Amino acid sequence: MNFIKTFALVAGISIFSIELAHAQLQIDAQYRPRFELRDGYQKLASPENTPSTVISQRTRLSLTYKTENLKLVFSPQDVRVWGDETLSSSTGVYGDDASLTLFEGYAAIKMRNVGWLSVGRQQLVYDNQRLLSARNWNQNGLAYDALVYKKEWNNWNVHAGASWNNTTEPTSDNYYLPDRIKSLNFAWLQHQFSESFKLSFSHIASGKTKTDSTNRIYFKQTTGLYGVFANDWIQGQSNFYYQYGKNNQNQNISAWLFDVDVVFKAGTISPGIGFNYLSGDGDLSNNQDNLFDVLYGARHRFGGHMDYFRNYASHTQSGGLVDGYAYINFKLNDNVKITNTGHYFWLAETNANTPKNKDLGYENELACQYKFNKWGSLKTGYLFFLPTDNMHQLQGVANANDYQQFLFIELTITPTLFSNNL
Repeated sequence: MNFIKTFALVAGISIFSIELAHAQLQIDAQYRPRFELRDGYQKLASPENTPSTVISQRTRLSLTYKTENLKLVFSPQDVRVWGDETLSSSTGVYGDDASLTLFEGYAAIKMRNVGWLSVGRQQLVYDNQRLLSARNWNQNGLAYDALVYKKEWNNWNVHAGASWNNTTEPTSDNYYLPDRIKSLNFAWLQHQFSESFKLSFSHIASGKTKTDSTNRIYFKQTTGLYGVFANDWIQGQSNFYYQYGKNNQNQNISAWLFDVDVVFKAGTISPGIGFNYLSGDGDLSNNQDNLFDVLYGARHRFGGHMDYFRNYASHTQSGGLVDGYAYINFKLNDNVKITNTGHYFWLAETNANTPKNKDLGYENELACQYKFNKWGSLKTGYLFFLPTDNMHQLQGVANANDYQQFLFIELTITPTLFSNNL
């Protein structure tokens, strides 16, 4: 038995070749408070509503240990709303809802020339973050418990990952919450064809259960391409994904997503234009799901920063969404950038639960970012939305204000606290 243990230990060390020499230890910090004035953010405001103000903050610490064949990352974080303490006394305020969590905690091991194997809670950020993202606007962010294989050679990059999720440690059955993905499996292949063009292929199999007391997993399949082209005067990116398989109600799926964005580089001023189409259900009685599911994709990045369309099933009544937008970037200098973006939104489809007409309204976003140091920046934004009667009906706010607005001021500080070769 001792011989077997010794052999297994030696074999493991030989296979993975973890060398502890020439190691590097780095400690990074992030502090990000954000002030928000909400007068129609996420939900249309009406005359009887009083605008709300809220301040939230993220405090994150990241410890990274690296050698030639090993990378360890440990990143705890605290996310809170100012004043959310639940216990208080005459001598002070103390105690609040649990907010200290593990954002990342994983090991990446080099398997000789075969590639890298990354195990644990980690960020999965691919392409334009349409399907797998970090959701950085959310103060909590998003990381995944997963096993990911990575291999890079010449102009090719290959990743393959899998996850299996539980809320407890059961002794029988594999129940899970039906609104969360029980098993997430993906493959990502990218090729750099030239300095100007690269193309990615993605396939994701995401499985959900029908209820929290059933074992059967229904897998939704998503397959598609993402491409980027860039030269000295133009940059364009586009993706197309098709979704099929079964949803967790055992319905057949046939849905698609298309995005395109083009920006023209013209010195200090860069105008751009884009279009997003997310398919929806036009007939709720045909037992087919045509609403595209963006899985763990970014929410704030797409569909307008007023965040009216975070959950397409409920926020569009399964009608899907069309977003036509244009923007202009002003680069005043290396430290100051101003962007103004205008969106117009439509439903992709109408059905028995949506308004009869598709147009939803216009959103305008003005943002300014000042990078005052290599470790710090200040960003502020003012947004407004002009809803149509269809948007009133969609959100169930009949007497909504004609003018909705949102203001935020965000400070981001990201210093490296310690970095040393061991």
